[in-house]
Amino acid sequence: MSPFLILVPISILMGVVGLCAFLWSMKDGQYEDLDGAAVRVLLDDEDE
Repeated sequence: MSPFLILVPISILMGVVGLCAFLWSMKDGQYEDLDGAAVRVLLDDEDE
């Protein structure tokens, strides 16, 4: 029973940290242009 008393709060803390990181990335605009990155991979830069 003792390991559960340690592992449950750690797992809840890790979940909260992951949720905060996801919400921070949403606020920062990481998911605004999902198609742009996929198109930029296919474009060939002739300027080099």
